[in-house]
Amino acid sequence: MTGRALLMWDESVTMYDFGPSHPMDPVRLVLTMALVRACGLDRAVDVVAGRPAGESTLRLVHHEDYVAAVRAASRDPRAAERSYGLGTPDDPAFAGMHEVSAMIAGQSVEAAEALWRGEAPHAVNFAGGLHHAMPGSASGFCIYNDASLAIARLLELGAERVAYLDVDVHHGDGVQAAFWDDPRVLTISLHEHPGTLFPGTGWPEETGGPGRGEGSAVNVALPAGTGDGGWLRAFHAVVPELLRDFRPQVLVTQHGADTHVEDPLAHLAVSLDAQRLVQEACHSLAHECVEDGRWLALGGGGYAVVDVVPRSWTHLVGIAAHAPVDPESVVPSSWRDEVYARTRQFGPGRMTDGHTRPEWRSWEDGYDPADRLDQAVLATRRALFPLRGMLP
Repeated sequence: MTGRALLMWDESVTMYDFGPSHPMDPVRLVLTMALVRACGLDRAVDVVAGRPAGESTLRLVHHEDYVAAVRAASRDPRAAERSYGLGTPDDPAFAGMHEVSAMIAGQSVEAAEALWRGEAPHAVNFAGGLHHAMPGSASGFCIYNDASLAIARLLELGAERVAYLDVDVHHGDGVQAAFWDDPRVLTISLHEHPGTLFPGTGWPEETGGPGRGEGSAVNVALPAGTGDGGWLRAFHAVVPELLRDFRPQVLVTQHGADTHVEDPLAHLAVSLDAQRLVQEACHSLAHECVEDGRWLALGGGGYAVVDVVPRSWTHLVGIAAHAPVDPESVVPSSWRDEVYARTRQFGPGRMTDGHTRPEWRSWEDGYDPADRLDQAVLATRRALFPLRGMLP
């Protein structure tokens, strides 16, 4: 093991582009990599381009007819039929769609393979985390589910326990669906309540398929408006205990930045600083709970493409590289110049939202039956923990 983290990056991923009016603006990837370089983190990791996922790899999760439909829509977007979730406002067809989606998927799969072989302790693919894609359809801006494909490859290589943790504001429904009946994969998703946000799933009662899969899916449905204190309280009330019990051989995490208070598509009120604390917690849990600290960290959603996403994922890269960025540090002026040149917006001035250590109250400090956040956490613990032989 080299001891250096991997950063999966190829300029071609910026071709994942649904068009100028779509919220999934690829400039968020461009600006993230630019900030990583401006902070010098590209010298603290091994930057690896990766290869596109081939047909046999894609079919570890996706149906043959769906892959064929993506290929066809990629060749001729104007002739694409509105089927398999393609050609919709969320997932419009575009030229080269198959190729760039396969590249993003291949990067996550290659990162997982490298971790399993012991070539690196951690790996980051912030272009990945496309967690809504289903085995037979596109969904929620996601064509191929790179997280599911990486996990499926790990299982194929012999992994017996893989944990998937999703802290995107939207439920990690595609990954949950892919492993609904598989006790080798523990999926944990913290997300805005399905009653107020797409995709409308992720209720605490969704605990895995009947029989062997029961107890393998964990869902924490957070009330709209949840801020730093509640988000951190919910995370620590559920995630560490489950990971310590499960003892995964690899930890895969998805770090959608759309929990942020400024995100235009959701209703949580989390700061960049709380996002960084959860990234740090994931890193610590990987070293505590996982053999050799194997940790694959992915991006995901995030539509405040200048103010939030690049800083959040740059912190993620720094943490994975064991070279964390000081949240009080000033954002390099060269990066702010690039932001203005590309977007005509002024970039943020520091790597913090202004409160570097948000306060939160641990679950052990007591349960407030009148608090909606505590009600949500308790609903998850009551539904899931007994299935795993744990006290709610």
